[in-house]
Amino acid sequence: MELKGMEFDTMVASYLLNPGSRQHNLDAVVFTEFGYEMTPIESLIGKGKDQLTMDQVDINRVADYAIEDADYTWRLYKRLDKQLVKNKLRELMDKIETPLIPVLAKLETNGVMVDVPFLNKMSREITARIDQLEKKIYKMAGREFNVRSPLQLKEVLFDEMGISKLGLAKTKTGTSTAAAELDKLQGAHPIIDLILEHRELAKLKSTYTDSLPELINPKTGRIHTSFNQTVTATGRLSSSEPNLQNIPIRTELGKKVRQAFVAPRNERILAVDYSQIELRI
Repeated sequence: MELKGMEFDTMVASYLLNPGSRQHNLDAVVFTEFGYEMTPIESLIGKGKDQLTMDQVDINRVADYAIEDADYTWRLYKRLDKQLVKNKLRELMDKIETPLIPVLAKLETNGVMVDVPFLNKMSREITARIDQLEKKIYKMAGREFNVRSPLQLKEVLFDEMGISKLGLAKTKTGTSTAAAELDKLQGAHPIIDLILEHRELAKLKSTYTDSLPELINPKTGRIHTSFNQTVTATGRLSSSEPNLQNIPIRTELGKKVRQAFVAPRNERILAVDYSQIELRI
C-alpha cells in the first residue's frame, strides 16, 4: 500500500525539536508533552506465548485504544506544529524530512540482494583461518583456553605469560582485554596480533557471513533493513536489523563482505559517495 496525502509526522517533528532524545514514539512524546500515559498494547493482547491477535480482543476495547491513538496524534500535531514554527524548523520538516519518508520506505521495501553461496564459502574460509590461529595461540600460550573469554585471556596474557598491563584500562573484574586495550599491546608479544586477528574474524563470521543469509526474507529473496530517520543526535540516518551502514571496509577481508551485496540479473549497483554529505540530501 502506498501512503498518500501525508501532511505531518509527529515522530519526525519530535525528533527535529529534541534530537538528543532517544524516544520519539507516540507513547513517549505524549507523556513528555502532556504527562498522559497511553494505554499499553500489552493490556489488550497480553505478552509471550499467550499473546492474542487484535481480532480476538473485545471490539469496544480496541475502539478505545484506536481512538486514544488518533486523538493524541491530533493533539500532538497542533502542539508540535507551533513549536516547529517558533523554532524555524517547519521548512526543514516540509522540504527535507517529510519528502524523505516515502524515499526511505521504497528503499526498505526494495531491499538488497545477497550472494548466499559467496557468504557460505567465505564463512568456511574464515572458520579454517580461525582454527589455524587458535593452534598458533595455544602453542604460544603453552596451553589451550577459550580465546573468546576475557577472564581466561587475562589469566593467560598477564598472569601466566607476564605481559605488562601498564596503561591498560580497568574493569570490575580487573584489567580490560577489549580490542582498544589490546591494540595498545601490539609489539609487546606476537600473540597479541594473533588474538586481534582472531577477534576480527570471529566478529565477521557471526555478524556477517553467518547471519546475513538468515535475514533474507523468503518471499522477496532480499534483506530489508530499517532506515531510522529519528535516532541519531547529529541528524544522520542510521540503519538497523541489520545495520547495513556498518559493513567493514578497513581490512581486505572486511571489504570482501561488501562483494556479497549484488545487483539483480542485467542490473548494476551504482555507488555514489560525496564525503561528509548525508544520504538524505
